[in-house]
Amino acid sequence: MKKTYSPACFLMVFMVILPMKVQGLENASEKRLDEVADRGAQVMPFNLEQTKHVFTTNARGGVQQVVVKDPSIEDQVIRIRTHLFEISESFSRGDFSSPEKIHGESMPGLDELKKAEPGKIRIVYTELPEGAQIEYSTDSPNLVHAIHQWFDAQLSDHARHAVSGHAHHRMHSK
Repeated sequence: MKKTYSPACFLMVFMVILPMKVQGLENASEKRLDEVADRGAQVMPFNLEQTKHVFTTNARGGVQQVVVKDPSIEDQVIRIRTHLFEISESFSRGDFSSPEKIHGESMPGLDELKKAEPGKIRIVYTELPEGAQIEYSTDSPNLVHAIHQWFDAQLSDHARHAVSGHAHHRMHSK
């Protein structure tokens, strides 16, 4: 006997599976989240509780944003901009030591990013009204994959303070 499935069945599968893919990896354990937040406070000069990391992947790499939850807290905006500008300069030279200090040497995608020749990944810093962003783009499929892995790992490790860009846009479009 041949089974047939209704269009509603397929729709239900897409409604369940697609959001799982968009959200990336599962959140790290509470212990891991605490460890990353503690190490992050040593590297990132802004208050994690007052900010949100937004990671948006695209076909050429992705965009990392750090924004304040309350735009009236101007000192946090300045701290975000200073930090993201500094790390964008470091990343452009192939120095990915900041994320390594926070997330560890075995962070997915990080090894490939560290091995990339300077200039292979275009890294563009931009100020935003509520913080700043870094755009990562490359023509190398392997490096695009590494950027995506790296973003997924950050989403997992910063779960309390981070969202997928796709989820972020959905939240603000309501």
